[in-house]
Amino acid sequence: MHRYRSHTCGALREGEIDQTVRLSGWCHRIRDHGGLLFIDLRDHYGLTQCVVDPDSAAFKDAERLRAEWVVRIDGKVRRRPAGTDNPDLPTGMVELYVSEIEVLGPAAELPLPVFGEQEYPEDIRLKYRFLDLRRDKLHQNIMTRGAIVDSMRKRMKEQGFFEFQTPILTASSPEGARDFLVPSRIHPGKFYALPQAPQQYKQLLMMSGFDRYFQIAPCFRDEDPRADRLPGEFYQLDVEMSFVTQDDVFAAMEPVVTGVFEEFAKGKPVTKAWPRIPFAEALRKYGSDKPDLRNPIVMQDVSQHFRGSGFKVFARMLEDPKNQVWGIPGTGGGSRAFCDRMNSWAQGEGQPGLGYIMWREGGEGAGPLANNIGPERTAAIRDALGLKEGDAAFFVAGDPEKFWKFSGLARTRLGEELNLIDKDRFELAWIVDFPMYEYDETEKKIDFSHNPFSMPQGGLEALQTQDPLTIKAFQYDITCNGYEIASGGIRNHRPEAMVKAFEIAGYGESDVVERFGGMYRAFQYGAPPHGGMAAGVDRIVMLLCGTTNLREISLFPMNQRAEDLLMGAPSDVAPKQLRELHIRLNLPDKN
Repeated sequence: MHRYRSHTCGALREGEIDQTVRLSGWCHRIRDHGGLLFIDLRDHYGLTQCVVDPDSAAFKDAERLRAEWVVRIDGKVRRRPAGTDNPDLPTGMVELYVSEIEVLGPAAELPLPVFGEQEYPEDIRLKYRFLDLRRDKLHQNIMTRGAIVDSMRKRMKEQGFFEFQTPILTASSPEGARDFLVPSRIHPGKFYALPQAPQQYKQLLMMSGFDRYFQIAPCFRDEDPRADRLPGEFYQLDVEMSFVTQDDVFAAMEPVVTGVFEEFAKGKPVTKAWPRIPFAEALRKYGSDKPDLRNPIVMQDVSQHFRGSGFKVFARMLEDPKNQVWGIPGTGGGSRAFCDRMNSWAQGEGQPGLGYIMWREGGEGAGPLANNIGPERTAAIRDALGLKEGDAAFFVAGDPEKFWKFSGLARTRLGEELNLIDKDRFELAWIVDFPMYEYDETEKKIDFSHNPFSMPQGGLEALQTQDPLTIKAFQYDITCNGYEIASGGIRNHRPEAMVKAFEIAGYGESDVVERFGGMYRAFQYGAPPHGGMAAGVDRIVMLLCGTTNLREISLFPMNQRAEDLLMGAPSDVAPKQLRELHIRLNLPDKN
């Protein structure tokens, strides 16, 4: 018999009854039933109930055992007594009658429990992550993550993509997020950077004549952490294709992403035909460029019903042509208490309030706005928004450029408060036609709104003749349930168009050569039209595992202060290491 096990803790079935077997694993739970000891033995593969009675030679050894001790157990497989079987457990029809126990690794008193899924302080969970990872839900999430990545690889290869690995040490790129810098010992005073994304390398692969690239790529950004973005590093399914239009990218990637979601959705419906929603339409209807389409609320411009009305606050606003009033339907929200609660919530979000109209029995509108604009306008708003008795509408007014984000928050809040969101489905969509540029109020200049390497719609001619703020780009995102899970674009592969695009954002040709010299040179020697995207592996896994925190699907994450509590990073380094790198520290004053 093998030194440690003849079977795993998830393998025993009725076919092994009366066999003598050997298991090794962790003592998941130990129960004393009037002198009869039950040991739930757990390993990576499952759990087996082991039984020891006072007549067994192993009884004294069993009495010493504590939770999370690692043991080897020998014994005979037998059927569980009638009425004690557990159909929810693969091994639930049998148990192991113990004849011998060997302690392989005793455990100290546990800083957090492994049995059960109770909440525990995050700093303890991260410091003792090796214990946290033993907990069933987190262990299963990590295994699901691996299976999802395997599925992505298989589906990409079926679509004709080939996997490449691009460099980890690269040049610093000033645009975008902050780089993680790596000092060079051989070149004093110079630094490598960890890649924020393989963007330039994957485009260079297209210049090199490769046709369909993909990579499960590690990316590094020195950004502040949040629940849906891990500090430091993340992984993406990185993709690039040559000789393609936007439609070709969509046709290649929709089946991959849909297939992955269907495989791991546990029966939940997944979008079959993805809608393509222009960026401007997404903001107007949903108040978000990553709308949660499970929420049925669609906002409308109802300015015409307030223009020249008795509600002077809105009427005066609408004298400025750039201002609008958006109506947000609230099906089932037509009570004074609910409307007042939404108004208080808006004030808590820093808004002056949230105007509303309620429709009560008989279909008459009620509330201050209804009283001011009159029954005819109130009825027109009700009809426009498709509302009825017992419903309400809420209103946001002003410059849409300034209020669209708040309107999206209000839409989400209404959907949650009124239980309108079907949370047992995955709604996927393309968001398309992103603006190429935006106006940076802080810097008082035009800048790229998304990816600077994307092709403007209309090409060089659009860059030369259009108002930059009206130019749309061949840029697109994939959204799912309120999250952006992928972003991409058709690339600007003509050097003269690339230079012009950067000139509009305030960069000269010399800046382009200095910052993106490798790619700029490559464009001079026959660049194919190309495009691609990158999908966030972490966010996709998070959605499919049914959590809203990336720490629940990552092996060894950092905390919110970008600290690895398990390994003690970041840490001080020895003066000798700093001297070798020609670095002298200039630390801020602790006071």
